[in-house]
Amino acid sequence: MAGRTMDETGVPLPPLVVIAGATATGKTRLSLRLARAIGDIEIVSADSRQVYRGMDIGTAKVSPSERALVRHHGIDLVDPDEAFSVSLYQRHVLDALATIARRRRIALLVGGTGLYLRAVARGVPLADAPHDPELRARLEADLVALGLAALAGRLQSGAPTVAARTDLSNPRRVVRALERVAAEGDRVPPEPLGYPAPVLWLGLSVEHATHRTWIAHRAAGQYAGGLVREAARLADRFDPSLPSLSAIGYREAIDVARGRRSTAEALAETIVRTRAYARRQRTWFRAEPGITWLDATYDPYPAALPLVRAFLESAVPATR
Repeated sequence: MAGRTMDETGVPLPPLVVIAGATATGKTRLSLRLARAIGDIEIVSADSRQVYRGMDIGTAKVSPSERALVRHHGIDLVDPDEAFSVSLYQRHVLDALATIARRRRIALLVGGTGLYLRAVARGVPLADAPHDPELRARLEADLVALGLAALAGRLQSGAPTVAARTDLSNPRRVVRALERVAAEGDRVPPEPLGYPAPVLWLGLSVEHATHRTWIAHRAAGQYAGGLVREAARLADRFDPSLPSLSAIGYREAIDVARGRRSTAEALAETIVRTRAYARRQRTWFRAEPGITWLDATYDPYPAALPLVRAFLESAVPATR
């Protein structure tokens, strides 16, 4: 059941089911239903904001009661003021997957952070670029003084290969890309090693008008469920300008807590940002090969369950 090993680490990895898709498409709900129906499953989150402790409501993190029913990994790894990267995520998840394999169980990798999914399920080799605090400070100052467009243009002209693979609408990623280019040059990313055990990619898609409605309803539920209180507690403990607290919903909710905007204004902005993020996610996943897409506008579970069962029967015939 443990399968082969990943060349870079030597750790055994289990069969893997990936559930990918844009935010608010029902990935968590489907993963929990599959885990309960099939058994012997542990869930690994692939969400770059759920790694932060205390950021629960705004990241739609699974509840403690849900985690008590199904073991989860990749959640609550660091505080919002601690540095975190996709390389650290990959290392954590490979360790978790090795543990899952030793327990002779199956892993569901669930989330919408495309680079996290790719790092694990496609075995992308990663290494942290050297961190230069002085360079980072200069780039951050340029971002404030010159604006995002100027820094994105600098990246495009000086490192077109890296620029083509960077979300140029995200200031943190542009700054990080410029920092990496200074250390490593305009390098073509290494080829994926591949996942060294059987893997099934499933994707959830939702009709656009319905998806827009779901996003709005979820955001409204988060504000009604205490997002402003959660954000205020975080802002009291940590610097509100931290990159982690720029996450969708938190920046707006902190503004409400500090009296800088109304709840209605914050909710509207959160919905706008979430819909824009969902568009970027859909663009990313369209370029990912080998995904079996399921229409989640209605219930994707009846279609997903036989696909996962058939995959498991072929991947681990001795135990199914």
